[in-house]
Amino acid sequence: MQDTQRDSPDHKALYQVAEQQAGYFTAPQARQAGFSRSLLAYHLGTGRFERVRPHVYRLAQFPASPHEDLYVAWLHAGPDAVISHDTALALYELSDLLPGEIHVTLPRTASRRRRGLRLHTKRLGQEEVTRYEGLPVTAVLRTLADVAAAGVAEEQVRQAIREALRRGLVTREGLLSLPANRGGRIGRLVDETLDEESN
Repeated sequence: MQDTQRDSPDHKALYQVAEQQAGYFTAPQARQAGFSRSLLAYHLGTGRFERVRPHVYRLAQFPASPHEDLYVAWLHAGPDAVISHDTALALYELSDLLPGEIHVTLPRTASRRRRGLRLHTKRLGQEEVTRYEGLPVTAVLRTLADVAAAGVAEEQVRQAIREALRRGLVTREGLLSLPANRGGRIGRLVDETLDEESN
């Protein structure tokens, strides 16, 4: 079948998409900008594009930037994925925890495992997701609740709560609303940390 998109790829549109994603883009995003599969292959051959994961590409000349690994993981996991848990905590620089895998939350179970990713399944409310450094990431309150529920060491969670308060990323009222929504461990850790801060 003849390739009808070969003569009309929109390089500017693709660049604008990639620019918002640290120079990376997906095959569907390329198709939306008029790049067919064969045209993608052509630009891979010329070195203009680089394949970094299945269906994830990079503009070869785009300057390096922070958090590129997170952009790749997010794009690889899919458009509904959100950076979460330990990785969100590290992205916000709320603790010195160094995650061994990149954590992402999806609204439904992924069809297959993805190497290097820790997948979590949860439908997130609009108020539980934000943009940080250009990435979709769980909001700070949600992140604190997630890492507490996932069993992150108590001192790491307390450190994150203290740092989030100090930097104005959360309020005492917001923290106190967590136990009502999440219960259990996060409620106790919030109470203990706020008590320490009051003394």
